[in-house]
Amino acid sequence: MDKPASLFTPVLIAGCAIMLISFAIRASFGVFQIPIAGEFGWLRSEFSLAIAIQNLAWGIGQPLFGAMAEKVGDRRAIVLGALIYAAGLVASSFAVTPGAHQFFEIFVGFGIAGTGFGVILAVVGRASSDAHRSMSLAIATAAGSAGQVFGAPVAEALLGVMSWQWVFILFAGVILASLAVLPMMRVPVIATRAELEESMGQILGRAMRDPSYALIFLGFFSCGYQLAFVTAHFPAFVTEMCGPILPGGMLYGLGITSTSALGAAAISLIGLANIAGTLTAGYLGKRYSRKYLLAGIYAGRTVIAAAFIMTPITPATVLLFSVSMGALWLATVPLTSGLIAHLYGIRYMGTLYGIVFFSHQLGSFMGVWLGGRMYDIYGDYTAVWWIGVGVGAFSAIVHLPVKETRLIAA
Repeated sequence: MDKPASLFTPVLIAGCAIMLISFAIRASFGVFQIPIAGEFGWLRSEFSLAIAIQNLAWGIGQPLFGAMAEKVGDRRAIVLGALIYAAGLVASSFAVTPGAHQFFEIFVGFGIAGTGFGVILAVVGRASSDAHRSMSLAIATAAGSAGQVFGAPVAEALLGVMSWQWVFILFAGVILASLAVLPMMRVPVIATRAELEESMGQILGRAMRDPSYALIFLGFFSCGYQLAFVTAHFPAFVTEMCGPILPGGMLYGLGITSTSALGAAAISLIGLANIAGTLTAGYLGKRYSRKYLLAGIYAGRTVIAAAFIMTPITPATVLLFSVSMGALWLATVPLTSGLIAHLYGIRYMGTLYGIVFFSHQLGSFMGVWLGGRMYDIYGDYTAVWWIGVGVGAFSAIVHLPVKETRLIAA
């Protein structure tokens, strides 16, 4: 009798480590917005455009790294991604003009693509059994959230003892150090005979002709818009718009005495809440319809965002928003990637998910860039919030017609 497959494989553990470090650094960029813009006197939109370009480059690079991993090997793609990531961070530390900073963020974005969702989730998915795949994808995604828990507060603390330039250089060293776990990522070929016999072009063509794939592509746009806008702008939003933190309160007792510290803590709290939310989504994704779960998550985000912007911004509402939005933060990722694996197989999951993820990053670009642009025009973020509410409702609707019928032979 065969021994049951284990959930916690070396591939999953190594993938989680790389994701945690990659996303800890990525999630910290919002903390740098005010220090960098303030040092050089840049407009808010100029730094926002740099982060927006980073997100767009991430989206462009994701299917490319996914295809590279499937053609020349997962570990080679990850090494290249880490090298580009580190190079982008070091180069950014020397940027003194908006144009230079925006250009170097292209490298950071491509680096995130090589060390993030598309490559890592595809490796984890291929190394997992059918019974464990949904939960494995959720655990790897939750590792990214764990990175978010530490990324922003660590960056905030480091900025208290060193310049932002040195923080970038330190982060470059950390991303390179994550490659120490790479030998654990040896993935056996686990695919059906039909999948192995089909070429990448055949499977891509099948997916492109499927209306459900188009709906998944469109629906992922709002996920990127909402997440990137909050990651990039929420720390500054809280710093400037939140009511004061009063002495004697719980937050003050925890050492969170300023709204800037609360903004960094809010990003951490979102990541902490999302660990539970993502693991729950992975558990439910094996048992219930993924499309209805996705529609419910987008609908929930829409209600939460609308309620938050319509109420006074206080430390209490910031905490409530962070926990509630965090519970739904990356819960879409294991469900979306798992749905793609279910519909089209695991052989070229990295490429297929990477293409869908490009829509996510188009949304990220718009969320980050519009946040800075509209702030410069109107002096606040209200209009950008309401656009996020609208695209969230759109995504909830477009997932409903998705057909969850498997399109490959077993």
